[in-house]
Amino acid sequence: MDGPSGSGKSSASRGVARALGLRYLDTGAMYRAVTWWVLDQGIDLADAETIAARATEPVLEMSTDPENSGVTIDGIDVNGPIREATVTGAVSAVAAVPEVRAHLVALQRELIAGTPEGMVVEGRDIGTVVAPHAPVKIYLTASAEARARRRNAELSGSTVEAQVADMARRDTLDSTRKADPLTMAADAVEVDTTELGLDEVIAEILRLVKERAPIEAR
Repeated sequence: MDGPSGSGKSSASRGVARALGLRYLDTGAMYRAVTWWVLDQGIDLADAETIAARATEPVLEMSTDPENSGVTIDGIDVNGPIREATVTGAVSAVAAVPEVRAHLVALQRELIAGTPEGMVVEGRDIGTVVAPHAPVKIYLTASAEARARRRNAELSGSTVEAQVADMARRDTLDSTRKADPLTMAADAVEVDTTELGLDEVIAEILRLVKERAPIEAR
């Protein structure tokens, strides 16, 4: 499942994984974790060469349990810190470094390959780069205003207007980067969540799964 920030990928992906008894992988959390580490190390975000050279240093571990998903880096639980505004503002710059993407894509493919029961994976380049042969590809989207309202509800000290501006900035960075830009796979199904509640989004995705790659709920 791919799509821009605030489109509802994480909640929908977890819900679908629960319904089908599958594992769940939030690849965005992996990029956020590396970004947190880069900031913690005091590396200049503009120093792509150093970020590239050190991209494989941190030890990243993911929980793929949809009831208890999360990430640790060098044994540190960073699930809270990676959602803070500092990381949110920096993640697109770190994620644009090709060496970072190559390293994390390799880890993501290892996790997918090591999960024979199946996995719901969400991010920006899953259907186009990470798992191009996935039987079901969803591109989740929503209006900028809807995405900003959702993100603003998760944060304190912000405004919808500020979130609209930040979403536009991140959308531009994610869709224009040279390495694995955000784009909808040719064989993906677009689901616009602007006017849909979470249960409706999950129901639509489950319908598409049943239609394209029937999976018995576990």
